[in-house]
Amino acid sequence: MATGPRPRGPSPDKAREILDILGETHSEARIYLHYEGPLQLLVATILAAQCTDEKVNEVTPELFERYPTAADLAAAPEGTLEKMLRPTGFFRQKAASVREVCRTIAEQHDGNVPDDFETLRQMPGIGRKTANIVLGEAFGRHTLAVDTHVKRVSTRLGLASKKDPDRIEEELCALIPHQRRWQATLVFGTHGRRICTAKKPDCENCPVNHLCGYYQEQVAGR
Repeated sequence: MATGPRPRGPSPDKAREILDILGETHSEARIYLHYEGPLQLLVATILAAQCTDEKVNEVTPELFERYPTAADLAAAPEGTLEKMLRPTGFFRQKAASVREVCRTIAEQHDGNVPDDFETLRQMPGIGRKTANIVLGEAFGRHTLAVDTHVKRVSTRLGLASKKDPDRIEEELCALIPHQRRWQATLVFGTHGRRICTAKKPDCENCPVNHLCGYYQEQVAGR
């Protein structure tokens, strides 16, 4: 564990130091959704809104076995799809989004998920986070996706100050080199799951607590 209180304001140097440390700490950082191919990742990411990845992973095996293609999902009976997605919460909205997105993919893109950000964003229900996750994970692009873990970690570390995820993405992209943005998505996400949790974060054992204003204010300052 690093020691010595020296948190400082946001800068590319601070971001690089944090990424270097967390990249070594969480060298196995990854996406926690289970998927095979871009379509499954896209659908799983839609289902993960306001839901844990673990719960989504319980639902998707049966879903993808029954409806393996975009055309299959688009044609899935509404009631059947809603029943399958119920455990993920907001199941009616999610079922509608999955059907609409998959219909667009089947009819306009030959059943293949497009690898273009703007094209993805034009699809119903696809926000920046979902588009960035699909492009970064499935297509190897250098994107930065701000989920709840990335938001919490980057804010506590003082790399971001905004509340809106899109604004946080802008702040982080101003600090993190293009080629390291997907790495940031993965390691911040893993750090948020394992150490920098929403409740009772393990600040004492955090390898970047010496760079963290939250630690100095909430823990060391007691």
